[in-house]
Formats: sequence, structure tokens, C-alpha cells
Amino acid sequence: MSNKAVFLDRDGVINVDHAYVHKAEDFEFIDGVFDACLAFQNMGYRLIVVTNQSGIGRGYYSEAQFAELSEWMKAQFAAHGVQLDAIYYCPHHPTKGQGDYGVDCDCRKPEPGMLQQGIEVFDLDPSQCIMVGDKHGDMLAAKSCGIGTKVLVRSGQEFAEQALADADLVCDSLAEVPALIKA
Repeated sequence: MSNKAVFLDRDGVINVDHAYVHKAEDFEFIDGVFDACLAFQNMGYRLIVVTNQSGIGRGYYSEAQFAELSEWMKAQFAAHGVQLDAIYYCPHHPTKGQGDYGVDCDCRKPEPGMLQQGIEVFDLDPSQCIMVGDKHGDMLAAKSCGIGTKVLVRSGQEFAEQALADADLVCDSLAEVPALIKA
């Protein structure tokens, strides 16, 4: 199998970020996501979702609800001929997490834990991988893992200069990324 992957943030990259999305009826795919992911798959990339989900730690929804939504999301991708190889998530928040979720962990981006897990599990070459995210923390996590290409998608947001400087490419949405990678 391929030793390269596209790491995808979820909220703001795959779906519209409506804050703490945890139900299928609230999940709105961003235009062009399926075509972009199919293009990556056809280029030999694995597809790995890496998503901070502090809504779990804050008590807004459960890990079971997140798992149910993730299975539904995977089925939507599969219906478009796209296989998601893994979904890694961080339920923690250092200050707003409740109980065991209130920790300063190594998996919450900008920490690299979720990306490192994917690199190890799938024996990936980080220099051949791509991170697509909509926050500076996504770029920092990728940078600390040696990810070869860091893509910041605007998703209608403005970014500080440092976030832009830490990205290799900046575009409006995931739909634009396959053409930029081929170029």
C-alpha cells in the first residue's frame, strides 16, 4: 500500500464548521469534498481524518455520538467511491474539559499526536504526506511531524501572518487542493 497520506481536519475542511457538529442532520459537506478526496485516492494517497473534538470533553456530546456520526460520514464517502482509512480524534481540552477530558494532552492539535499515530499505524513517509486544515494549529502539528506539504484552507476565515507563513499552500477549500498538488 501507499506510504503517503492526506491528513484532513474535519470541521471547516470536510464539513461546514457549525460549532460542535455531532448529528448527521447538522453535518453539511463542503462543496467538492468527495471529488477532491477521490482525486487524492487516485493519486495513491491514503485519507486520514485528524480532528479536535473538545465538544466531547466539554460534555456537549458523547464519544458514542461522535463514533455514530463518524460511521455515517464514512458511509457518505464510500457512497462516492472514497475510502477513509482512519479517523483519529482528540476529545480533550486543557481548561474546559470535564473530568478525565480536562488534560493537556499530546493529541490535541497543535500537538502532533494524531498525525504521529497515523504515520506509525500506516508506516507513512511524512515527507510525502499532506495536511489540509483550516487553523494554524493544523499547520503546527504537521510542521512538527515533518509533513511535506501543509495546506491552509480559508473556509471564509482570515488568518494571522504566522499561520500563512507556516502553510506551504493557501486556498479557499479542499476542492482546490488536488490541482495545486499536481502542479
